[in-house]
Amino acid sequence: MHEPSGPTGDAETIIVDGSTELRNAATVDIDVVPTLEILELLNDEDARVPGAVRAVLPQLAELVDAAVRSYRAGGTIHYVGAGTSGRIAVLDAAELPPTFSTDPDRVVAHHAGGSLSFIAAVEGLEDDRALGEADADAVRAGDVVIGLAASGRTPYVIGALTVAAARGATTALVCSSVTATPPEGLELLLAVNTGPEAIAGSTRLKAGTAQKLVLNAFSTALMVRLGKTYSNLMVDVAPSNAKLRGRVLSILMEATGRSRDDCAERLRDADGDTKAALVSLLTDADVGEARRSLAAADGSVRGALGRLGT
Repeated sequence: MHEPSGPTGDAETIIVDGSTELRNAATVDIDVVPTLEILELLNDEDARVPGAVRAVLPQLAELVDAAVRSYRAGGTIHYVGAGTSGRIAVLDAAELPPTFSTDPDRVVAHHAGGSLSFIAAVEGLEDDRALGEADADAVRAGDVVIGLAASGRTPYVIGALTVAAARGATTALVCSSVTATPPEGLELLLAVNTGPEAIAGSTRLKAGTAQKLVLNAFSTALMVRLGKTYSNLMVDVAPSNAKLRGRVLSILMEATGRSRDDCAERLRDADGDTKAALVSLLTDADVGEARRSLAAADGSVRGALGRLGT
């Protein structure tokens, strides 16, 4: 494994040539202005990120559609990143099971260094291409692998993507460098042009925000396409704590116009299955029939309602 070296060590030094490393002309006096102005300068730069993300939405749509096909065929969605990118990947993957009742093994994050580097920076591991190749060992043909690297060249990420592509997975790279060279076999490049950071090279700022927006949009659109929502309501919530139980009842009441007591009773009849309770409430079918209709409609509430004539 790569052993990180200090500034005077023998490890290879690389000068990164990319827009995220440039000096930002708008913030050259950030260290001498009042606190409020510091925050305004940072906020001004942050405001550029959504527009930059919007420019790559066509590629992101292709990625979502590929992930839908993979997921429905039993494939796994893999995120791969190091440092800030890896932590954002872990966060997105971890939030899907409680929000959408997904199997935690279906969307997974590979972070250079594993759980230890999530809470303590071990940034040298990002240079270990062999580690990325090893972490991609779980990838199979038909999976989707999404690499996240602000510079577009992080060896750990490139190693994982190269192995994944060779194994027949769909591969994508999310970066903030418009000059990034795609690794061999890469299918989709999402180069989000966030420009120079407010603090030169600190890609935990705009580049990190862009990655968060891209992954939020990707995973949410994936869940919508998989039928995890009804309209704009989350209906695959696992009511595993008091807050989520309250949220489920609110969703059922909003979607059906029925009373809290009616919704709570039907949810109990459905053993906490929000979708089955919802379809039952909307059609007056019994819970068993609602479940059968949902199964026939691949879990889509609208599909199940159509099968029941609603």
